[in-house]
Formats: sequence, structure tokens, C-alpha cells
Amino acid sequence: MNLSFFARTPLAAAALLVATAAPAQPATYKIAYIDPLSGPFANVGELMLAHTRFAVDDINAKGGLPGGQKMQLLQFDSKLSAQESQSALQAAIDQGARAIVTGGSGSSVVAALVQSAARWNERNPGRELLILNHSSIDPDLTGKNCSFWHFQTDANTAMKMKALANYIKKTPDVKKVYLLNQDYAHGKQWAGYGRQMVGLARPDIQFVGETLHPIGRVKDFAPYLANIKQSGADSVITGNWGQDMTLLLKAAGDAGYNLRYFNHSAGAVPGTVLAVSQAKAGQLTWVAEWHPGEADTPKVDALAKAYNAKMGQDFLAPRIEMTPRILAAAIAKAGSTDTPKVAKAMEDLTFESVVGPVRMRGEDHQLLLPQVVNTIAPVDGKAVKVGWEGTNYGFRTDAVYTGNELAQGTECRMVRPGV
Repeated sequence: MNLSFFARTPLAAAALLVATAAPAQPATYKIAYIDPLSGPFANVGELMLAHTRFAVDDINAKGGLPGGQKMQLLQFDSKLSAQESQSALQAAIDQGARAIVTGGSGSSVVAALVQSAARWNERNPGRELLILNHSSIDPDLTGKNCSFWHFQTDANTAMKMKALANYIKKTPDVKKVYLLNQDYAHGKQWAGYGRQMVGLARPDIQFVGETLHPIGRVKDFAPYLANIKQSGADSVITGNWGQDMTLLLKAAGDAGYNLRYFNHSAGAVPGTVLAVSQAKAGQLTWVAEWHPGEADTPKVDALAKAYNAKMGQDFLAPRIEMTPRILAAAIAKAGSTDTPKVAKAMEDLTFESVVGPVRMRGEDHQLLLPQVVNTIAPVDGKAVKVGWEGTNYGFRTDAVYTGNELAQGTECRMVRPGV
């Protein structure tokens, strides 16, 4: 077509201007889920995917985004690998994704995704990506390695450990602590913050040993437990999750070791309550924004009931389900799906979630949300009223802290593009 000839008439020129300057809005706003859907942590990835899908479907059922645009959820298997996740990221980009939902693959994987997204965004203005991280809690992600394009919707490691340290401060039977953690960034940080924060809260506590083990590759934790027993520890600070947590509990039960475990989120992973009940020894205390059976949480209870009815499984993680909703709220606030504008709108966004109002801190993109310290314990009709995973074990609330009470300082020096 001869465009110069076509543009000679005023009406034709106007039509050409509209066609070139105002491309049609995409039919859908695509979100890509990248987390483990195979391997030893597949059950964790499937759980997180189900929570994400439920929220996306509900947003769409209620009219979608402003202007009626619907969200579309793409899914990719990270295989718990930074390299595989980056391949998935490229595939998501090729399919038109504007936001990535991730977090269940570990902090090192999320860090790689954030770095790749930042490079892509710099080179491809107008096609930028957001990284929405619901479960990888390395403080560096919102600290010295913060990115304008990354938002964290879970309390970070330091916030969670502060909640546990506050609780341990009032728990005098914790006297000798062993640090057993997975050998990767988060495991090392969980150990480091444990030694630092618990030691500050309880200077009388003795740290009697420390071990790192390969993530997802240990089949028998008996040798590790033998070392813990020999140390005389009564408690273990462990960041283990998924298979690494359930196998640890099984080995301890087989050996008859009655230990206390302090963890960040293992209680929300399928199979953990069952493993505690089968071990018949030990206590697992963990921290999250909510736990099943928590009293006075009508909004979460209603959501959990609706989720169970639609998805055919138990609801466990409000922060994951709220992540697409926070994105939708930022899009509404921005009045646009343009990624830089959405990111700017998400900064200091206050969102009325099912666990109460939460705020995305603008200076580092860390969500401030409540944290509940709770212990997996037998149903007693008082502190624990509901069993879980077909057992007579449920969750006992030990302490509750607001996001502001747990907020930490940050090393973030956010570099923002012109918005």
C-alpha cells in the first residue's frame, strides 16, 4: 500500500493517525505463574497455583479489570531452577505476559527473575514486566537488591524471625538451640537471623550447633538428628519447607526425639500437619499472616469456604490469593495497564484484605501485613478446635503482631524510571 498517497485526503490521514497512534487494548491482561510444578516441591507449587487461579477467576467473574478487560493466567514450571525459570520467563514474554507471579521456587530463583525482568524492561519500553513475589522472603529482595519492578507480598525473613524471637522471649523452656537449614540463600539467612534476633531477645539461650544440608535431596534426616541429639538441643531453628520439613519430622518421630521447631511457613504446606501427627513427638511453631482455625477471622473463613467449594481443597495462604487482587487494585488506581504506571500506583497502596488492611511500603516494595505465631498441636476444644489434613491436630494461636510492629529498616535505594 502507498501510505503517502493514502494520507493525501484529510479523513484518510486522520484514520491513519488513529490506527498508528492508538493500538487496540489487548483482549486480556496476561499474568504468568512461574513456580515448581514437578519434582520434590510440586505439591507446594500446585497449592500456590490454585490460590492464584482462584483469585484471577473471581476477579474476572466480577467484571475483570477497569474497562472490562479480563485477566488471563498462564502457567510455567520453574523446576526449582533459575535457568528453567528464566526460560519460562522468556516464554511468558513471548506469550504477552505483563506480570509474573512467583515465589515458591526459592529466593535465588526469584532474584534471577527480577534481574532478568529489569534487563528486559530497560531494553523494551512499552513491554515492561512486573514481578509479584508471594513467598520468597529474602530481605535483600526489598533491601540492597531492590527493584522498581519487584513487589513482595509476604513478610520477609527478618520480619518473621522478629515475630518468633518476640515469642521465644516469653518461652523459658527454650534453652538450647540447634540451627538446621537448607543450603541456599534463604536457609543461610534464616539461620543468621535466628542466631541474631533470638540471641538478642534471649541472651541466655545457647546455640549448640549449626548445619546446612542440600535442598530437596536428603532422603533420610536420621544422621542430622543424631547430631542434634548429641548437642543437647531442645529446639531447632529451621527454614526447611516441603519435603525437607516432612522428612525431618518423620525421622525425628521414628527416633522418638521430642524437639521444638521454629519455622517461617512450613505449616501451610500440605503434609506438614499429617507429619507432625504421625511423629507423635515434637512441636512445630511457625508464622504466617493467618492459620486455619484462627479465631475472629470471618472474612478469611468466608473466603476459605468459597475456595474449598470451588477448588476442592483447603485454603491456606491469604497472601497468595490476594496478590492478583493487589495488582488489580493498582491497575484501578493507575487507571491504566501501562506497567510503569501500575508499579508507581502500587507504591504505598493500602489494600483492604481479608486479614485486615495491608500497605505496600513505597520505599522498598515490602508489603506490611500481620503475622500470627502459631503451633501445630492436638485438638483440645479450646485453643485448637479444628483438626487438619484428616488428623486430630490443628493450629494454636500463640501471638499476633501487626505489620508495623515487625517492620524493619531497609537498605533499598530504589531507582525509578520516569513515570
